Amino acid sequence: MRAIRVTSAALLGATAVALTAVTAPAALAYEDDSGFWVRVLPTTVAPGGRVTLHAAGCEQSVTVASAVFDTVTIPRGRTTARATVDRDARPGAVYEVSFYCGTFWQSVDLTIAGGRPAPVRPDHPDKGVHAGGGGSLAGLNLKELGLGAALVTGVLGTAYHLSRGRGDEDGA
Repeated sequence: MRAIRVTSAALLGATAVALTAVTAPAALAYEDDSGFWVRVLPTTVAPGGRVTLHAAGCEQSVTVASAVFDTVTIPRGRTTARATVDRDARPGAVYEVSFYCGTFWQSVDLTIAGGRPAPVRPDHPDKGVHAGGGGSLAGLNLKELGLGAALVTGVLGTAYHLSRGRGDEDGA
């Protein structure tokens, strides 16, 4: 009976850890059902800077287009190409980079460095209830919930184990 409880607690903890695993941001790479995936590195570049365009999983040449650089072709059998960002790219702007592989296409964002952060509006505080957002459920963070669940499970499991250990010693 004790083994079942320990195994259940271990599985719950492993599930909590698995649910909090970090995944790659969509701005770096994207893969669809076809296996075609794309990436732009770096994701933030200064005007006039160079970026490396990555595309894999395509059996033909890949065309890469953006408003911030000339159209580039990644030849069949290759996975990378380079592009130079226009010198007149607007600092702080985010441009879409589209990759075309036959009927499949993917797009990722490319941010131009040097922009200023959005101004803070003092008439809209960041704290308090988010009306329409579900109150305390707005801004739900699965990583924090998973870590909290793992912590509570560990504390309760240890307390239960210690209390059961003392009970076995008293009965012997």
